[in-house]
Amino acid sequence: MLPEDRLVQIVQRFEFLEARLNAGAEPARIAEISREYAELKPVVDEIAAWRTAREGMAEAQAMLADPEMRELAEDEVARLREALRALEQKLRIALLPRDAADARPAILEIRPGTGGDEAALFAGDLLAMYRRHAEAQGWDFQVLELAETELGGVKEAVARIAGEGVFARLKYESGVHRVQRVPATESGGRIHTSAATVAVLPEAAEDADIDIPAGDIRIDTMRASGAGGQHVNTTDSAVRITHLPTGIVVTSSEKSQHQNRANAMAVLRARLYDMQRQKADADRAADRKSQVGSGDRSERIRTYNFPQGRMTDHRINLTLYALDRVMAGDLAEIIDALTAHDQAARLAAEA
Repeated sequence: MLPEDRLVQIVQRFEFLEARLNAGAEPARIAEISREYAELKPVVDEIAAWRTAREGMAEAQAMLADPEMRELAEDEVARLREALRALEQKLRIALLPRDAADARPAILEIRPGTGGDEAALFAGDLLAMYRRHAEAQGWDFQVLELAETELGGVKEAVARIAGEGVFARLKYESGVHRVQRVPATESGGRIHTSAATVAVLPEAAEDADIDIPAGDIRIDTMRASGAGGQHVNTTDSAVRITHLPTGIVVTSSEKSQHQNRANAMAVLRARLYDMQRQKADADRAADRKSQVGSGDRSERIRTYNFPQGRMTDHRINLTLYALDRVMAGDLAEIIDALTAHDQAARLAAEA
């Protein structure tokens, strides 16, 4: 049974927020009220659809007593029974506790793992894959830091992705991505196995409890450099920030030193915020079991097999023979499956 009292409370809260907005809320609170209103609206829509179907079921069942309408009513009852089952499932999912970070922009970090030059080339392929996916979704994709190899691979890439529901969609991408293919540098045609590590962190909100005292950081400026160490400009515009208590080091190498400082601080805040979230997750053992995989970034989550044109996600045993499409940024089927798996696990945990 659905919690009727909770449904009533949600609808009443939504109507209260709607009235506040229509009456002209105080400017200082408009953004906060609008955000909560937008979060509740899809839930209220699901409640309305479920209630409408339930009322229709009551009417159809009442018609069963009429001999002339009985056959028609039986068909309607059967149809509505299926509809109600589906609507109730959607509503249960809508009522699941939301991750406070789901609506936040994401910081994407990609680094090569085992495999030398081939791992760096694959890291570059992953960066291009996520960039194409972001473009297809209408998201903003901003590279904050990019260190390349002489062969065009990636030593390290950090990007900020902003748009609707970015972290909610990309949070399952964290982990080790393995590639099996014949490297461009391989003359003998042998298949090599390499890997790259992906981390997706929610950008910390401005009001997040992330305190970074000035004495806890060291800021260094340096000359920005490109592949092979060649200077891309002649001013000391690149910024490196070291967080002394944790040893976290972040860099940004755009042309503006002011922008680099802001970018580096945003990444540092995201990493510290992620550390807080990781600790909270570790403290909630039951929640940890409900996540897709362990959440450990050393966990191998996916294999991209180029000779077979196959991508396999090991957490949910999903295999797609559409590798070209995946590398072109079409990740919707994978992300939808991971989201559905996570939702099912969380529903089962609440049962």
